[in-house]
Amino acid sequence: MHLFSFLYRTLLTILLTLFLLILIKKNSDFKENFYKKVYEEHFPFMEVNRWYQDLFGTTFPFQKYLDVKPVFKETLTYSKKEDYLDGVSLEVDKMYPIPVLQDGLVVFVGEKEGYGNVVIVEQLDGVDCWYGNLSTMNVKLYDYVEAGSLLGIADKKLFLVYKEEGNVISYEKYLS
Repeated sequence: MHLFSFLYRTLLTILLTLFLLILIKKNSDFKENFYKKVYEEHFPFMEVNRWYQDLFGTTFPFQKYLDVKPVFKETLTYSKKEDYLDGVSLEVDKMYPIPVLQDGLVVFVGEKEGYGNVVIVEQLDGVDCWYGNLSTMNVKLYDYVEAGSLLGIADKKLFLVYKEEGNVISYEKYLS
């Protein structure tokens, strides 16, 4: 039964992908709108992932059979917080390993003005969390990250910004 379910999901995923690729290839308006939505606007990757999981189950059908335990499973600790640009600046230890605060998908890895090296994680709740001032980044674009896993290293300061649908929201409900 599991094999049939897996094959069914795989076939359906292939068909959906082919259908989307054909639309992109044959219809220039669709291609233009698709690229604009995905690359220029905020695309809700986690909503699509949640929809897929509701319909077809996990994307990794054999994951429940794997006995994998994380090596790094931490919570964020800091000594001081203060407002900074659109978010908050947290005082952390020198070369502090930064844990992911909520499960999500990495949608940006790079530099942002005023924040230095930044990783943006689109969390399961649809909110984008910016982790800034990272000296080392342990993730790549489109990695799925779990809460408590190692995101990167910050040196004395960590900048956090929370955005929902492109609008800055308060960090207060996310930090204890």
